[in-house]
Order: sequence, then C-alpha cells, then structure tokens
Amino acid sequence: MLKIGEFSKLSRISIRMLRHYDEIGLLMPEMIDDFTGYRYYSEAQLPVVNRITALKDMGFSLAMIAEILESYTDQEALKKYLIIKQREVCEKQEEVGRMLRLLETTINRLGKDEAVMKYNVTLKELPKRTVASVRQVIPSYKAEGMLWGILMEECGPLNLQADDPCYTLAIFHDAEHKESNVDVEIQKSVKGTYPNTEHVIFKTVEPILMASATYKGSYDQINEVNEAVANWVRDNDYAFDGVSFCIYHVSPYETQNPDELVTEVCYPVRKK
Repeated sequence: MLKIGEFSKLSRISIRMLRHYDEIGLLMPEMIDDFTGYRYYSEAQLPVVNRITALKDMGFSLAMIAEILESYTDQEALKKYLIIKQREVCEKQEEVGRMLRLLETTINRLGKDEAVMKYNVTLKELPKRTVASVRQVIPSYKAEGMLWGILMEECGPLNLQADDPCYTLAIFHDAEHKESNVDVEIQKSVKGTYPNTEHVIFKTVEPILMASATYKGSYDQINEVNEAVANWVRDNDYAFDGVSFCIYHVSPYETQNPDELVTEVCYPVRKK
C-alpha cells in the first residue's frame, strides 16, 4: 500500500487534487485508516490515475471522465467518446483560428483605417423568424416611414404579438444605390399566425449569416459604416451574399433625437 504522498509522487498528481478526486468519487483510496484518517492507495490504481490524466489532457471534464471510466475497457464505447471530443476540439480550433484572423486583420488596419475600432464589425447569424412584411417601390430612402405607417395601420386590428427579441428592419432590394424609386421592404418579427392584409404579408424568413456593425447616431454615418464592413469582408476572406439591410435597435419611432438612434448595418455573407 502507498501513502497518499507516495502515490502523489508516483502519479504526479497533487495531494490536493487526489483528495478532490476522492470527494467526487472519481478515484477513492484503497483504504482509509480508521484511527489516523490516512489515505492509502495501491499500485494497481496507478493505471487508473494515468487514464484520468490522459483524458483530462484531451479536454474531458471530470464528470465526463467518471462516465468514461465506467466503460473504459469497451473500445467501441471509448471510441465514440473520443470522436465526439475530437469534433468539439476541431470546432474550437476553427473558432480560435477565426479570432486570430480578426486580431491580425485589426492590427494590420490600425493606423490605416480610422473606422477600424469606431465601427466594430462582427460575424453573426440572424435567426429564423416569422415577420410581418411590407415591400414597395417608394420615392426615396427617406420615405421609408410610409411603409412603417402602412404596417401599423393595417396590423392595428390584428393585435400583433412582437417576438422576443423583436427585430425591426429594412431591406434594400435594389442591386445598386438609386436616387429615386427604390425597392424597400420592412419587416417586424412577430409571434403567432395572422392573415395577410392588403399590403402586409406574413412569412417565415430563414437564418441569415451576416457581417454587421452597430453604431449610435444619425444616418449620416452610413458611408463610414459601409466602408468598415466592406474592409472586414475583404480582410476575413468572405464574400457578399445578398442585399443589405438595417436593423433598427432605436428608431425614429422611439426618439426624435438623431444622436440617440442605434442602427445595425448588415450584409449577408458567405465564406469564400
């Protein structure tokens, strides 16, 4: 039998950790002296503690290690655990690689692009949602409010229940910037099902992978924000994959002060 200090040296596991393993039932001493309380381990437990260490080095939690040890001699069961962990590590590796690329491109752009930190661009997914939609050709981008007026007027009797979170956004369908007669669609995410009205269509929108930048203040900043997004898309090896849209986190409906507006400029993207 080995005293806990001797077992600690042989297993290269600290006494504190061996006691923790005992407390959680992962590796209990072979014997505890009733009089002194000393813990004793056997040499036969060294292979077990080595398995625990190996599994920890692979990234398994102690709770998962305890589960794996119950069927450690079953190679097929062990292989399944290892394959699942391998996939998790690969996903983390991709995420770390993405973060490293973001750091590298941001460092390279510092001093060259004044908007690099003013407008932080992120890659995210807009989730699948049900929306109330109005799409029309309107005189100009500044006339977008007329679409929101139609939405509120025709949906008033329907007692719409807003989704949580509720996305209110405008999509700009034209393939180019236009000075007049612009094709704009507005959407508000809702819960439940409702009948279409004269101008309002209810539909399900699939998830959208997008590069976006959120800014506070007037819409005069839009060109700078677009530049920041375009640079991010180029530097991170993505390509534009659809028409742009804006999510209104704080809109003119909620404040008349342009300095209080909060807008997220979004561009659908795909990896090259």
